[in-house]
Amino acid sequence: MADPEKIAQLQAAIESYQPGGLLDRSHEEALAPVRKRALGLLDQRARSREELRGRLIKAEFEQELIDEVLDDLARTGLLNDSTFAAEWVRQRAARRGKSTRALDRELRDKGVGAADRADALSQITDEDEEATARAVAEKAARKVKTAPADRAEYDKYLRRIVGALARRGFNQSMSLRIAKDALEARIGEL
Repeated sequence: MADPEKIAQLQAAIESYQPGGLLDRSHEEALAPVRKRALGLLDQRARSREELRGRLIKAEFEQELIDEVLDDLARTGLLNDSTFAAEWVRQRAARRGKSTRALDRELRDKGVGAADRADALSQITDEDEEATARAVAEKAARKVKTAPADRAEYDKYLRRIVGALARRGFNQSMSLRIAKDALEARIGEL
């Protein structure tokens, strides 16, 4: 289903388009498949400029045409790293339980600049991050079905919970503290 905001942006771009002088039909025909591919990729999900550029290069389009299409998309507001980063952080933190460190790494891998990454990550407070870590730890602790029989089994359960937090990028000291709390709570339930 098409995003109404994207449709409105596209309509505004079409209405504001006024070719200066004669239209270079062959150049426009060369741009058309690049533009079509770029819009198709953006219709699937938002992307950073660098991520979209990489996908278009893999599709073997000419670099000059790619840059021109990306500049056009940026002018119309369909391609905006700042907006992309903010939305990426909001969704990934909420749905995947990712830490700010992991989200920063993902955005860096997608070619988002440091300023845009910092702005996007600023929407997550320390309290939000700790709450996310607690939710991840509690979910991992629910997999514990019996109280540990000895210290070795306790340590095994604790490592699993800490591992779940580490995979999502939470720092070691916070992970260990929260994992212990979650495991103790789960043992209390059992």
